[in-house]
Amino acid sequence: MVAAGAVSRDVRWAQTFRIIRSIYPPIDLFEDIADPRDWEALLSVEEKTNPRIRLAVGDLGKVPAHRRVSGPGSSLLMAPFVHCSTDRPGRFTDGSYGIYYAGDSEEVALAETIHHHQAFMRATGEAAGWTSDFRVLVGTVDHRLDDVNGVPGVLDPDDYRASQEEGRVRRAAGSDGLLWNSVRWSGGQCIGLFWPDVISVPAQGRHYSYHWDGDRVDYVRQYDTGKVFAVT
Repeated sequence: MVAAGAVSRDVRWAQTFRIIRSIYPPIDLFEDIADPRDWEALLSVEEKTNPRIRLAVGDLGKVPAHRRVSGPGSSLLMAPFVHCSTDRPGRFTDGSYGIYYAGDSEEVALAETIHHHQAFMRATGEAAGWTSDFRVLVGTVDHRLDDVNGVPGVLDPDDYRASQEEGRVRRAAGSDGLLWNSVRWSGGQCIGLFWPDVISVPAQGRHYSYHWDGDRVDYVRQYDTGKVFAVT
């Protein structure tokens, strides 16, 4: 049963900001102009000469054909939905289905990803130094989403049990996505979208690198400007 407190709102942001690792190459199947309804058949043909292609493409069954997106840049939008895993849960998913997370500012996206990158670095005992490179994805959203700020427990900074249950039930009930106040950046807002056709195909923005001091991310560097900023 869904907890009380969520309301449906029109969310119109001229820009959305998502930050991901820079290592992932585009997937030709998504970037092509082929009809998304034909992807399974095309993938089957490709597998005859490249048996590892399915691993690169991911699980197409996670996204119904009518909700898929294709064309230039679509790999960036499809990736979180076809490469989700229960090994990588999030605030509103246990990892069995994908979500496209984004913030209403670059600062929100930085704060959210720095938090999760720190948790990963602590868990793996990585040495201090400049770590993985990241890139900003800039999109737009104009859609009706469920505002879950009033739902008890979903904004807990560390315990995701209530929020994951809320995400599961709302998605199953037909919700296209959620809106909430950022837990990591005061005054910012976040969205979590259940399907790729809810948002525009994003454009690539600037690149960042995060510096790990052995305990936390203490600096970020912009590659386009060369500027280094302290994380407070």
